[in-house]
Amino acid sequence: MSFQVEHPIGDRLLREEIRVRSAAAVAVWAVALLVLLPGLVLQSGAQPSPALAAQGMVVAHTAVALVRVLTATTVRLVALGFWLFAYIWLGLAPLAQLATDTYPWAYRTGPGTALAAVAVVELGLLAHSAGAAVAARRERARGAGPALPAPGPVERLLSRRLAPWRLLSLCGLALALAVLLIPAQPGGISAYFTSRQALREAGAVDGSDGAFLSSLRNWSLSVPAFWALLGLLCVPCAPAGDRLLRGARRLLLPLLLALNAVVNNPVSKPRFWVGTVLLTLLFTVGRLNRPRAFRTIAAALMATVLLVFPYSDYFRYSDRERFTVVSLSAQFTANGDYDAFQQVQTGVDYARDRGFAPRNALGPALFPVPRSVWPDKPEDTGITLARYAGYDFLNLSAPLWIESYLWAGPPAVAAVFFLLGAAGRRMDDVRHRLRGRAGTLATLLVPAFAFYQIVFLRGSLLGIVGPLTLLLAVPLLITGSAARAHRPVPSPLPAAPVRTAPTPTPGGHP
Repeated sequence: MSFQVEHPIGDRLLREEIRVRSAAAVAVWAVALLVLLPGLVLQSGAQPSPALAAQGMVVAHTAVALVRVLTATTVRLVALGFWLFAYIWLGLAPLAQLATDTYPWAYRTGPGTALAAVAVVELGLLAHSAGAAVAARRERARGAGPALPAPGPVERLLSRRLAPWRLLSLCGLALALAVLLIPAQPGGISAYFTSRQALREAGAVDGSDGAFLSSLRNWSLSVPAFWALLGLLCVPCAPAGDRLLRGARRLLLPLLLALNAVVNNPVSKPRFWVGTVLLTLLFTVGRLNRPRAFRTIAAALMATVLLVFPYSDYFRYSDRERFTVVSLSAQFTANGDYDAFQQVQTGVDYARDRGFAPRNALGPALFPVPRSVWPDKPEDTGITLARYAGYDFLNLSAPLWIESYLWAGPPAVAAVFFLLGAAGRRMDDVRHRLRGRAGTLATLLVPAFAFYQIVFLRGSLLGIVGPLTLLLAVPLLITGSAARAHRPVPSPLPAAPVRTAPTPTPGGHP
């Protein structure tokens, strides 16, 4: 005779793991990601090589991981962002490049370097999978224990709630910065609707100190404006109180919508940032955070990234050519947006010639230190690799795989991606556990990081760590511990009398 002790938390987590995936959905996604898309990429033929065979394993790994995310019974935004990037930029794109021996840029490496680059990519993917698996096992052990354990540091951090007064202060700051900085921008408000090519030609986004200050000014306006709008949409209001907060929302929402339309539009801002803003706002809608809706949005996102993203730089240039639709293989082999794998190859050659440089890891960590104070401050890795390859155009990517490889070789890649996988899985699990609480930091920060993560993975770190730090720091400043942040904004009018049997209202929004 056997028996089983009931444990509500453990049983619930077990049901969510076993309630599993629709077999039909798994089959459809597996066929699409493992057969159809690689077949479209390889339809023009392939030149067999050891690197191409190894790349097939990378495609299979990323496709299976993406199928698991897309058919999961819980919403895992951080995992979606990582595996979407890995499947397209380091799975399909290198498959096309290795099959045709055609790359976006001129630099060429030998077969040995190509195989080593595939190995570096797969090492990072395996380490990420291992880190996520360890974090998932700890989550299951947490739910199966005899008592609910105390929340860990990640859960305590993501449990922070929006503090109304801090949020209103940020809204005021964003509007004040707009009044001060938009007129001071060369060209005024029209500069925000000018292509980045025109701004570069005018010297506003080159490598000069003035360009750095201009970039800092732009991001210092764009990021607070985004968080102010997102906070207003997510801050919970009591059904019978917080009249001041309700009134402030009605007044500020139109102003912040207009401000974001100016400073976060696709003409002057990078596509990845605009996508982060739109997708984060989209996932503030509660109904879209359910597994079925998530799968629909994820499918649409996959289609958009594959079919629309290559052409979405239309506003980047002043001299806009006529659209020419080409095959996926042609996009992957000719478009510089997909240079990630080629940059990994270049980095492998660079490390073979110049060796590893652990001190370069300090560059992103100490990015605010000016070069006048630190003359030997490490250079942006993308620029370093571009110069090594002999390019005149220096604005190239440096994926986190090669960034970490150049620090200390394969051990650094394994350590970085193991930690990234564990942290990402932990963030997804905590967000899922807190999904019923309105106005938590998990509601705001996890979606924003999940989608901006693509920029973080594509690199270079030194180029994006400033905006990333600002993106992560602002929501910390407008949230507080759950007990302190839940203090309502006092109302100037007497509160309504307490009813003995109030009618429940759904959600946390008025």
